[in-house]
Amino acid sequence: MTLNTLRVDASARKVDSVSRQLGDTLIEHLQVQQALNLQTVDLSEPPPVVDADWVAANNTPEDQRSELQKSTLTQSDKLVEQLEAADLLVITTPIYNFGVPAALKAWIDQVARAGRTFRYTDSGPVGLLKHKRAIVIVASGGTRLDSDIDFATPYLKHVLGFIGIHDVSFIAADALVQAADEVIARAQSNAVELARNIQ
Repeated sequence: MTLNTLRVDASARKVDSVSRQLGDTLIEHLQVQQALNLQTVDLSEPPPVVDADWVAANNTPEDQRSELQKSTLTQSDKLVEQLEAADLLVITTPIYNFGVPAALKAWIDQVARAGRTFRYTDSGPVGLLKHKRAIVIVASGGTRLDSDIDFATPYLKHVLGFIGIHDVSFIAADALVQAADEVIARAQSNAVELARNIQ
């Protein structure tokens, strides 16, 4: 069985990025376990931020959109389609200034779309991306995950749940300034173990 996997890399660095290196470890060990259909999104070249034209286009019913509005949503449509097709979402990200990188936030804004990945109901919003799993690999220099100054991982867990992805695992390479080698080794071990347990 082939595992449809979408990998989203959020670090601004393509070289010497701990989060990207740990993502490589996870993917390599997943490929040992099973066949992967892998798509990647490299946010070192981020999608555009949501603007007034994007909001107007998204709020217009699909069958009433102008050609310009359809064009405005082209990249968002592609990113949503990648996410819809995935069984497993792998996000690798650093923590910048206690939160997620702006590029990752831009990607999230492009894929969190009413009517596509969530819908509003009388009892509140409901995520539409069911039966998916996410693994989030997080690297940070000084911020410890789940600490009072970690605003990245609670946000990611919430927003993934908002679009319907509730099975979320985190691999932490945090507070690297204190014991980088030890922290990275532990995160690599966690990545290998997690890869072995994914069906």
